[in-house]
Amino acid sequence: MWSQELCMAATRIAAVAHAEQTVPGTELPYLLHVTLVAMEVAAALRVESGHDEDLAMQCALLHDTLEDTDVTYAQLKATFGSAVADGVLALSKEPTLPKEAQMADSLRRIQLQPRAIWLVKLADRIVNLQAPPKHWPATKIAAYREEACGILDALGEASPLLAARLTAKLVTYGVGCD
Repeated sequence: MWSQELCMAATRIAAVAHAEQTVPGTELPYLLHVTLVAMEVAAALRVESGHDEDLAMQCALLHDTLEDTDVTYAQLKATFGSAVADGVLALSKEPTLPKEAQMADSLRRIQLQPRAIWLVKLADRIVNLQAPPKHWPATKIAAYREEACGILDALGEASPLLAARLTAKLVTYGVGCD
């Protein structure tokens, strides 16, 4: 069972780091997204064994801090250790790469991490696959679906539960993976 104290510490850092942010397209605090990702990971950990539960939960709660806030790798490493900092770094897109190369790069880096990190990326995409915004053109919707299929293909073996949930989300999003 994952440590409640470690999760509370990660939640506090995430709450402060994301304090001024909202879920895109809403007035809801961004911490809701982080919490929903952690809930997806917790559900998988409840029924699947063999994962570093503390690593998975801390990275779920912190997964967007490097990419979307002023929190640094050094701060994460000092507070949570190398494994968490490395996991969050792998989950973060490399901003110096062209946008079309960022996801493939991140997936390669995630695959070098313990499978606990894989759960976080699967859970993140499950949470992000809500109905597409009405202003998105069909091409963007198709590209997002294809990206999700790539995530499922690259990381799905880490968690049968999350792979099934992502597959179901893709179907409700419009179409399954080929």
